[in-house]
This record gives sequence, structure tokens and C-alpha cells, in this order.
Amino acid sequence: MWYPAFCRVFCFIAMVKTIAIQGGYGAFHEIAAHHYFENEEIKILPRRTFREMVSTLKGRGSDFGIMAIENSLAGSIIPNYSLIINSSMHIIGEIYLRINQNLVAMPGVKISDLKEVYSHPMAILQCQAFFDEHPGIRLIESIDTALSAEEIADKGLMDTGAISSRMAADKYGLEILAERIETNKKNYTRFLILAENGFTIPTREVNKSSISFNVVHKFGSLSKILSILSYYEINLAKIQSMPIPGEDWEYMFYVDLEIKDYEMYQKSLDAIRPFMSSLVMLGEYKKGISVIE
Repeated sequence: MWYPAFCRVFCFIAMVKTIAIQGGYGAFHEIAAHHYFENEEIKILPRRTFREMVSTLKGRGSDFGIMAIENSLAGSIIPNYSLIINSSMHIIGEIYLRINQNLVAMPGVKISDLKEVYSHPMAILQCQAFFDEHPGIRLIESIDTALSAEEIADKGLMDTGAISSRMAADKYGLEILAERIETNKKNYTRFLILAENGFTIPTREVNKSSISFNVVHKFGSLSKILSILSYYEINLAKIQSMPIPGEDWEYMFYVDLEIKDYEMYQKSLDAIRPFMSSLVMLGEYKKGISVIE
């Protein structure tokens, strides 16, 4: 009689997905994870840096990882492109999260009490207009929004604030002094869902892909590649250039492609290969939806 009970417990545990994130509990990465894996049992594994998150996933310490890649106000997070390109991770999904930034502090603290505010540099950039009206507050960059909130709570700092999510404020017992302080109220961050375990989605669901490539040293190679993709009706959702380390003034390109017809998409890749010195497939996935925090 014990075996069925054991099996039920084991199967339940096996169904829990572990998600490595950059940042602490209550970070926007955690919020994005709960939205993407909605109605699924997940366990969050906080990591202080993106590199540590990648190492956790690479070492099979988690099932999936989530990585912010760009923000509609602050732009691309260039180092994260390199982390993906230079690893064996692949992209299996994406989600766009509407970001609400809040100024948080210990209970009883007023904005006039604050001497310093800590947060991730992207969050600070998103809220610059708000702090222009409070020149007496010194803005200090940290590695994460939620970890900044946690440190204030742990140390009981009464003259220090943080920019964080509402989830982080609630988790660490902080009060929101000012909500939605981001400059652009249509402030979205795009998060990539990463895997290293051979996980793929059915081809019939694929309508987006990410690739990286270097062009051959011939005049007009990049323009020819773009023309070929246009001929095959492949839309470029994004193109990002990045310097090639050790090669002066030479660049690799990261490109997001939107796919209507998977067979035509495959033909387009065959057609552009002659104009590239390398082509790396970073992931084929379903185009992400936009959600509100």
C-alpha cells in the first residue's frame, strides 16, 4: 500500500519546475516567471547576477532560466546577448511585462527623509524624471531591485529607499512612498525563457526565432541578407549589432525573426548562409504576449 502513495508524492515533486532568475525574491524576473508559467507549479531560484543564473542553468541546477533582454525605455541589455550567444542555452519562449516602478522604504519613512535610493541601473534610468524633482536624493546603482529592497529591510535603514516592485515591497515589509514613478507609463521589459535541457516546442507553434551571425568580408553582405529575408516574407523584429572581441571594428549581429510560414523560413536560412561566415540558431519559439505586473 505504501508504493502508490510514494508514487503520488514523487510524481507531484517531479512536476515542479525550477526557474533560475537574476535577482531576489520579488524581482521582476520572478513576476515574469509566474506569468509565463501560469497555472504551473514552480520554484524560484534567485541568483545575484545573470552570469550566476546562466551557470545554474548550465549546470542543470534548474529546469529553465529567465533573462531580461531589453526595455522599451532603457533599450537593450547588451551583455546578456553575449551570455546567450556564448553558451549552449537556447530560447524557448518570451514574455513582455509591463513594469511599474515604486519608491519603497521602511515603514514611517517619508520621501523628505531619504538621502539615498538604491536600485538596478535600468530601473534608475526608467525613473530619472521623478528623481529630477528630488535633487537631494543620491541615486546609487545596485545589482537588483528586489535585493535593494531586501537589504533596506534587513538593515532597518531609515534614510535609504529603493526602487522595486510592489511584490518586493510586500515581501520585505516595506511601504510604498510613491507608486508608478517610471517616466514612461508604457514601460515594458522583454524577458527570454531559456533552457539547456533539450526542451523544444512543436514546430507548428513556432512563429519567431532568434539567430546570430557574422557576415563574410564582402561588400554589401548584410544588405543582401536583409533583402533575402524580405523576399521570403520574414519580418525582422529586431537587429542588434555587437563588437567581435579581438576583431577591430568588426561586428556580429543578433536578429529576431517573425515567421508566418515555417517552410519558407527554413528556405530563407539556406538562402542567407552563403553571405555569412557563421550562423548560430539561438532558439525557435512562440511570440510572447504582453502582461501587466
